[in-house]
Amino acid sequence: MSAKRNAYIAAIVYAMIIGLSFLFVKQTLTVASPLDTLAHRFSIAWLAATVWLLATKQSVRVTKSDLRTIAPLAVLYPVLFFAFQVFGLLYSSSSEAGIILATVPIFTLVFAGLVLKETSTPRQKIAIGLSVLGVIYILYMNSAGTGTSGSILGSGLLALSAVVASLYNVLARRLTQRYSLFTLTYVMSFFGFITFNVLAISDHLIRGTVHQFFQPFLHADFVVAALYLGVLSSLLTSYLSNFALSRLPASQMSVFSNLATLITVMAGIVFLQEAFHYYHAIGAGMIIAGIIGVNYLAKAKREREEKRPSNS
Repeated sequence: MSAKRNAYIAAIVYAMIIGLSFLFVKQTLTVASPLDTLAHRFSIAWLAATVWLLATKQSVRVTKSDLRTIAPLAVLYPVLFFAFQVFGLLYSSSSEAGIILATVPIFTLVFAGLVLKETSTPRQKIAIGLSVLGVIYILYMNSAGTGTSGSILGSGLLALSAVVASLYNVLARRLTQRYSLFTLTYVMSFFGFITFNVLAISDHLIRGTVHQFFQPFLHADFVVAALYLGVLSSLLTSYLSNFALSRLPASQMSVFSNLATLITVMAGIVFLQEAFHYYHAIGAGMIIAGIIGVNYLAKAKREREEKRPSNS
């Protein structure tokens, strides 16, 4: 029970960090391009992981075979997930992105059943659906009447990011049983560092603007935001999600992504003085009820299985 409790705490902290990260993303994008922002945040993440590695005298020993095994996970997250998300947002509204990404728990439920053979009760499926509907309801009501809509390309890229996040939840669940959490986190950060720096620098070379690559660091606000995104929102969240997935079924962990969306909405109300409406309370209740329902029903299911007499 202590391990489960720690996993829930990790999932909640993960959701809080991710939920607040959008405030810092908006801050970085005022002075840097999306690719530069991704490059700098993962440079900081990898450097922080390396400093921690040296300070604690840990070792990350991976063979070529291990890298081939971990590589698909790292390609899914952070590389493909953030690439699809960033470029999807170029053609779609943030509300539409939130609605599409709210489908992650549903995709995860399907993939977890196919790949991990995880089972869930009809009531758990209803609870997941309730949480997803809560997110969609808030974001739909937020965008109602604005007249903004995305394109087919933007929606398609965001849908791919949702599928990628779901596959990550499933693959990470399996690999956390095989490798240490720090090894997975370090390799994932390194893949993000290499990929996004290559893409960003290549983009600057093509445009002839290489001298602008480090200019965002002249802005104190960017430095603070990049540190948050790199150390907390990239490095620590990778560790926390891997930790939670090592102890919770993928479908249970994925529903906490909807809590992150709720925190994003609440952060806008608290820090950006955005209006609070009745539908925020209704949607929040649906999201929280869904998360509690999924995990409470999982506990009840586990207790029933433990009480069931063995055939032996």
